[in-house]
Amino acid sequence: MIVLITENKDEVCSRAYRLIRPGHMEETFLETPIPEGHVVIEPTLASICHADLRYYTGQRRPEALAKKLPMALLHEGVGRVVHSTDPELQTGERVVIVPNIPGYMQDGITPEECCPVCKDGPGGNYCSRGYFLGSGIDGIAQNRLVIPASCAIPIPSDLPDEIAVLSELCSVSYQALQRVRDRWGRARAAVFGDGPVGYLTASMIHHLFGLDKDRLKVFGADPNKIDKFHFADCAMVQEYDFAAAETVDIAVECTGGRFSESAVNQAIDILNPGGILILMGVTEERVPINTRDVLEKGLTLIGSSRSYAPDYYQVLEAMKDPSYQQTLRQILPEEWTRISKLEDYIEAMNDAAEHRGWKKTVLAFQW
Repeated sequence: MIVLITENKDEVCSRAYRLIRPGHMEETFLETPIPEGHVVIEPTLASICHADLRYYTGQRRPEALAKKLPMALLHEGVGRVVHSTDPELQTGERVVIVPNIPGYMQDGITPEECCPVCKDGPGGNYCSRGYFLGSGIDGIAQNRLVIPASCAIPIPSDLPDEIAVLSELCSVSYQALQRVRDRWGRARAAVFGDGPVGYLTASMIHHLFGLDKDRLKVFGADPNKIDKFHFADCAMVQEYDFAAAETVDIAVECTGGRFSESAVNQAIDILNPGGILILMGVTEERVPINTRDVLEKGLTLIGSSRSYAPDYYQVLEAMKDPSYQQTLRQILPEEWTRISKLEDYIEAMNDAAEHRGWKKTVLAFQW
């Protein structure tokens, strides 16, 4: 059946691949208004995140699934503008899609009117009225996505889409690392985790904040993964003697899940007095930590798992560096997964869930 997708200046009809319940997708059509200051984007590339797979495989809490589904998944992506109400963004322009949308942007109000966080606090990243694509509202798995123009970041002309599609994950690392930007000049650092988050975080510490092997340690559990971290001094966490370890000033935990407990406490073991522990790994369970040493050493713990629009500009500028691109390409697949119909998308999600490899799965939409 051929369905004609029509648009006017007030609303758009979008063909969406929605998760109805874990493991079950349906194609549906969504009518979405186009408020002033918003743009309509046709997603072209997207990558699958572990968060998407937790929804798809039903690993989120039942109450969260009941509240959020049905919903189109995916929050890491790029696309092209097909309609704009903002003079700064032109039709046809390539953009990165920012999934974290502060409430004041979505609702057309000022930050002061939005919530206490936006008015007086740390900004839109923690807006209590905010929206996040693929986590509460429909995400990128649709052919017409309506978002505030401020959440569509132009891609530099000399930056390829397959690098730009990594900007969401990289911006999450940047948001966390820039919080201690005054410490990187003299710091020794350790990253725990050899998955995509650990790799992109460690590569950012190297390329953006200037730490080489003599000051950057990465701990991993898989020799095939840890070998990819060519820019850092690496160690297998199972074999490392943390009691005799060289100490560090900043540690970043990127493991998440059931390995969070050991990684957090190993990081506490090797941190210097006055050190900083940045927590980025996401887990559904509570994690016991060694508070005695946190207190005795006077450590600072910083939690960070998201980013918002301002972070992307610094990341996209840094991505123009050919050496950084070469490092990032290590995590990209040799081929993209072409998605032209719902069955292709279901097959891609099933494959990603069954074979959770180190490299990202990149979906090329052919709407």
